[in-house]
Formats: sequence, C-alpha cells, structure tokens
Amino acid sequence: MGRIIVEQIVSADGFAAETDGGIGFFAAAAELTTPEVEDEQLRMVETVDAIVLGRTTYAMFEAYWPDVSPQVERVAAPINALPKYVVSSTLSQAPWGRGGDHAHILRGDAVASVCALRERGAGDLIVWGSLTLTDALLRAGAVDLLRLRVVPVLIGAGRPFVPADLGQRGLVLDSLHRFASGAQLVAWRFA
Repeated sequence: MGRIIVEQIVSADGFAAETDGGIGFFAAAAELTTPEVEDEQLRMVETVDAIVLGRTTYAMFEAYWPDVSPQVERVAAPINALPKYVVSSTLSQAPWGRGGDHAHILRGDAVASVCALRERGAGDLIVWGSLTLTDALLRAGAVDLLRLRVVPVLIGAGRPFVPADLGQRGLVLDSLHRFASGAQLVAWRFA
C-alpha cells in the first residue's frame, strides 16, 4: 500500500499562508528555485504515483503547471504526466490545461476518499498545499510522511500549516536537507 505524503512550503516561523490567505512570501523566497532545490524536488516528484489536491490548490496548479515549459521548471513534465485527483464537492469537471487531460474528482468525505484511493493501490500520493484537506488528513492520522520546504523568511502571522486543534503528535526525522541558499527540506514520519 502506498503512502500519503503531505508537502508544504512554510516560512521559517511556520506559516503556510499569510493572514489574508495569500502566498506572496513564496515570491520573496527565491531560494525555492535554485538548481539544488529543484534537483531535490525533481527526485521526489519522480518517486510519487499521483497528486492529490484540494479544490483551491487545484485551481492554482491548473492555472500554472500545464503551460510551464520544462526548460523553465524542470518538475513541470512529471507534474503534468502524473495522475491528478481533486477532492471537491462542487466541481463538475477538472480539466488540466488545453490538451484534453483531466484530473479525477474525489467526492464525499475527503479523508475517506483519499484513503480509499491509497487502498485501491494508487501508490504514493503527494498532497501539496491544500490546507483544508491537509488539516483533515492530519486530524485523522492518515499522513505517512510530512515534508516541509522551509524558506528563510519570517512573516510574523498567518495560517499555520497544521490545524490548531491537532493535538500532540510524535514525529521521527526521516531526512533533512540544508541548501546553500538557506532553504531547508525537513521530512518526518509519524511515530
């Protein structure tokens, strides 16, 4: 059975979004696009079998990734090639770019839908962003690996990457990569 991997980009003070929900601090962190960081991200993307997104993150990804040249973003080709699933009760379709590709829509209870996908043999699933979905998966104890891409910026306030009511959960360090740019990638398994 595959794993559910959650990956978030967070500020050094632990926020995944600004107080208004924006992610402008991503742009302030050019450290995310160095060749060294891109190499690590490409290695990770090549090990997963499908992408799972919440509706809002799907809309952001769909507006960007289908049209990005692999010469600009090396992870574009594997992202576009992977099967994609969108957890949504409101979407009637989920197109991916202009080429006729579509993401599959998962309906019903978000946690049950993602866990069922994993149990059907979909392999390792990566959940990017999708904070509401991630909150539900964390509360349910359904996350196998938590990857935080920590950018060296402080934003002072915003949306934490975990729900406030999560409670204490033990973690075991899986890997730690420090990049020359100051960015870090920290991965934890749940104890």
